[in-house]
Amino acid sequence: MARYTGPVCKLCRREGMKLFIKGDRCFGEKCAIERRNYPPGVHGQGRTKFSEYGNQLREKQKVKRMYGVLESQFHRYFREAERIKGITGENLLILLERRLDNMVYRLGFANSRSEARQLVRHNHFLINGKKMNIPSFLTKTDDSIQLKEKSRKIERILDSLETVARRGIPSWLEYEKSSFTGTIKALPVREELTMPISENLIVELYSK
Repeated sequence: MARYTGPVCKLCRREGMKLFIKGDRCFGEKCAIERRNYPPGVHGQGRTKFSEYGNQLREKQKVKRMYGVLESQFHRYFREAERIKGITGENLLILLERRLDNMVYRLGFANSRSEARQLVRHNHFLINGKKMNIPSFLTKTDDSIQLKEKSRKIERILDSLETVARRGIPSWLEYEKSSFTGTIKALPVREELTMPISENLIVELYSK
């Protein structure tokens, strides 16, 4: 499975905002944006002015990095979003939200999407009672995501569930603490996705 393995704090600095790639670190004083809020590199503190294409490219890179997908996979999501009835940009974001690793993160089982991806790959979750270890698996309404019984004593998962109140669980999800189970009540709508994303720029970029 291809994935980015370089320094992740530089990604936040390059995009000029917190992408919450490193979980708890992003909320503390050690966050790279808090310490050096300018792009990495020797010219990072220079004056930067983007062209129209540059703004579109940066928006695409920001969303890719936020959800932890690489270029070819992101492009496939965009083509699928074009085929679905509705607004392409909104369809794209909803497809990314439907990924299993994102749902695990949203429910609070992990402090970051990268950590959620690792937990999924290591067979810690059941989807509707069946084993699923594919992070890109697209969930749907009424799916249940349950932490396996043997995994319910893992310290980092328990710590993450304790701290999820800091970011909250989205309204389209429901978590049952006693059974370590999350349920997808509905797919999110654009108004519920509060990240500062201008998806129209991505659509313009791929439409050229």
